This record gives sequence, C-alpha cells and structure tokens, in this order.
Amino acid sequence: MYVQYYMTPNPITIKPSIPIPEAREILKRHDFRHLPVVDSQGRLVGIVTDRDIRSAYPSSVLSGPELEEELSRLARTPVQEIMSTYLLSLDMESTLDDALLLLEHQKIGALPVLDEGRVVRGILSIRDLLKAYGELFGLREKGSVLIAFKDDGSPGILMRIVRLFENLDIPFTRLLRTKDKRGDAKGIIYVRARTYNLNQLNGAASKAGLELLGSSIKTT
Repeated sequence: MYVQYYMTPNPITIKPSIPIPEAREILKRHDFRHLPVVDSQGRLVGIVTDRDIRSAYPSSVLSGPELEEELSRLARTPVQEIMSTYLLSLDMESTLDDALLLLEHQKIGALPVLDEGRVVRGILSIRDLLKAYGELFGLREKGSVLIAFKDDGSPGILMRIVRLFENLDIPFTRLLRTKDKRGDAKGIIYVRARTYNLNQLNGAASKAGLELLGSSIKTT
C-alpha cells in the first residue's frame, strides 16, 4: 500500500519566479487546487494553492484606476511571494495510512511525493486516496458483495468464516475485523466476496452458527 502506486506521477510543477496570474491560469486550466513549486533541479521549495492565489487578488470593492494598479502589481509578483514554505510531503516508501493520517491531521487536500533528493515525483490528493482505498477494499470488483458477520468473540470464528466460504466454493478477497460502534456487540467481521447466491450463503451461515447482519446482506 505504498503511495507511489496510487499517486499522480510526474505532476505539473512551477518555478518560484512565474507570475501569480500564470499560476492561477494553470490551476484553472487543469482543475487543480495545489501546485508544487520547484527549483531548477526539480526539488520542492514551496506549495501554492488556489486559496493562496485568491487571497492575493485585490478586493472586489476596488474599481477603476485603483483596481488596475493592483492587478498590474499582481502581474509582476512571483508566486514565491505567496507560496507556503512550511512543506509537508511523503516519500516513495510512505504508505496510504501515512498519507491518510497526515492529510486528516493537517486538514490539507494533497501532498507531494518526493524521492531521496527531494525531487517531486508525484502528488497524492484526497481524490487519489479515496480511489486507492476503493481498489483495496474491492469496491469495483464485478459481482462482489460486502457481507457482515456479527463477531461474538468465540474462539476460531475467523477460521469458521473462512471454512464457510471454502465449503461453498465462494471466492473472497477481503476480510476485515472491526469494532461495532452501534451498540454493545463485540464487533463486526466484513468479507468482500464474489457471489450472486446469497440465499445459499445465508442458509449455510445459519447452520454453521454464524450470524449475518441483515443490513449487510440481501437475499433474492
């Protein structure tokens, strides 16, 4: 689950000297919210966001010569004047969990991914992260269903669930054990499986003494 496999590689970067309106146009053209700022060697020196640029533009209450003067000044101002130099980043060996914790803690939308020489090799956005976790949890697998079992804490319950799917010859790709935050139950065990015969699974689970949670499985 390394970020290098899910990041957007070779992202668009800008130099510190480009004017603010040019950076704004790049963000608008590509529908970005973050632009890494790099030196001549491609090493990260700053980050400029759409918020930084909006803050740099003159107030909407200005008009006439005063507005023109401010826009003229802005056209001569390089992004290095407004970019953030408090740089948070990931490296090529960072995991998706590392990225999630950092994005959540810092309340930011994207992180540059750097190699050992601090050269920008990619960028990982919240959108990339959601797509990555969607793939890891099998959300786009054809014919897959997420099945929830009540975790009663009994010995060997995971093995009994695995044996259930093996006996029915139902392939499964994910197994996740979690705490149940809805009430006093000890937990929930989720299984991502490929099956259309949920009636058969429901009956076999009951015979095996396994409790399916009704909100997670539908029979037809």
